[in-house]
Amino acid sequence: MRYVPHKSKATVLKGLKQVYQAPSMDQAEVTLANLEEVRQAIPAMVNSWLNNWEELSNYFKYPEDIRRRIYTANPIESFHSQLRKVTKTKRVFPSDMALLKLLYLVQENVRKNWTRPLNGWNLTMSQMMIIFEKRLIQP
Repeated sequence: MRYVPHKSKATVLKGLKQVYQAPSMDQAEVTLANLEEVRQAIPAMVNSWLNNWEELSNYFKYPEDIRRRIYTANPIESFHSQLRKVTKTKRVFPSDMALLKLLYLVQENVRKNWTRPLNGWNLTMSQMMIIFEKRLIQP
């Protein structure tokens, strides 16, 4: 999004959302090729997507539930914002260990407030256990 002017961000995001939420890789390729409105406004960004399509399209080999978890990063962004909220007011730390201790305490406080499980996580986890059977250890 660094190539996108502020006034065009809503249009660009709407077009890209159609690409990464497409039901199949073929449909996503067609949608990406049809982003003429975005291509005229920001050709560098669309060319970047087209040039790196092999890497960007890897997530289409996963089922829809896993893909949704990949592009929905709200829990991660929420955690990062909690860390930034605490560290941005303190510019200097006496040592690296002081910073690590502070981040650990913030993480512990955030973890206590996260009591609600993610919606649909059981289905996603079972699909990941099938796909990554040798990587995931079953609980």
